Amino acid sequence: MREDSLNPPEFTFGQKMLNIHWFLVFLICLTAAVGVAMLYSAANGSFQPWASRHMVRFGVGFGVMLAVALIDIRIWLRYAYVFYGLSLILLILVEAMGFVGMGAQRWLDLGYFNLQPSELMKIALVLALARYFHGLSLEDVERPTRLFVPLVMVFAPAGLILRQPDLGTAVMLVMASGAIFFVAGVRLWKFGLVITAALVAAPIGWQFLHEYQKQRILTFLNPEVDPLGAGYHIIQSKIALGSGGMVGKGFMQGTQGHLNFLPEMQTDFIFTMLAEEFGLVGGLGLLALYGLLLVYGVAIATRSNSQFGRLVAMGVTVTFFLYVFINIAMVMGLIPVVGVPLPLISYGGTAMMTLLIGFGLLIGVWVHRDVIIGRRGGDEV
Repeated sequence: MREDSLNPPEFTFGQKMLNIHWFLVFLICLTAAVGVAMLYSAANGSFQPWASRHMVRFGVGFGVMLAVALIDIRIWLRYAYVFYGLSLILLILVEAMGFVGMGAQRWLDLGYFNLQPSELMKIALVLALARYFHGLSLEDVERPTRLFVPLVMVFAPAGLILRQPDLGTAVMLVMASGAIFFVAGVRLWKFGLVITAALVAAPIGWQFLHEYQKQRILTFLNPEVDPLGAGYHIIQSKIALGSGGMVGKGFMQGTQGHLNFLPEMQTDFIFTMLAEEFGLVGGLGLLALYGLLLVYGVAIATRSNSQFGRLVAMGVTVTFFLYVFINIAMVMGLIPVVGVPLPLISYGGTAMMTLLIGFGLLIGVWVHRDVIIGRRGGDEV
């Protein structure tokens, strides 16, 4: 008896719309609205140039998110390797013909907009790894030889991204992939071997870092060494965070941000501006929103009847968590500055689209949570 014969009848479009997790959609919209408000404040009470574009990008991405959610999950399984292959080709094209911006070669000029393929790879790799492990039994996963292919799938794009250079995105890619390996059943001692190898190779890897990356790490260890140079960003960020107090200075009343002491407040350091204007209460409120999104992500992963759905949902959720954790830890001085945006809040096009595609996949796993997919489910759509 075919496993797909146990599936419920195919949903109509209307039934799929009703099955969408609308409260999760509401939380996503609410978080994006916070981003619009903070970008409005960053421009000193103007929708130009950031807030208006943020709204347009979110509107387009919102439509894409719903479209992704309504596509049969088995179609995403079937074309997962295709999506990964195209993303890898785009990364190679960046190496060959990408343009340089802010000292890094990370973008492709597509005329109407600039594309950052490393952002797309975050989603493509989740899909590809989910498909690979979906086709394995637990006994297969325990065989070390079965892990060679997925490790190549992870470190090939990570190596290309490091060359751009983009250390933050490469680290996110590896860490999110590690979470998928863990959920798929890879034993902890194998993670220990990889981490030990990474620590042993760290002194060698240091030699291949760019000078500004080395400087960021040294500045993280002691930002006061160069308070007007490399340490300026993080020192000003800490001042702004502390000056917000319990309830903040008020909307658009932040002195560090509006007197231009706070750098990149529309992108990397937007959480610092929010904390200065709304204080500890505002910062915790945003973290509560993020926490709800993460809880629903984990719940959707555990509810899925298919291994592919579980791995996709968990991969998207962990990727989202890494965005939040790395950005907030960075502006608080807990980790080096690596240029990771705050999800749905920071200004940026490709990162916004990547996140909304990821949320579309997450909602799609919920919509198709009762679909049972055999190990060769890519052939059973």
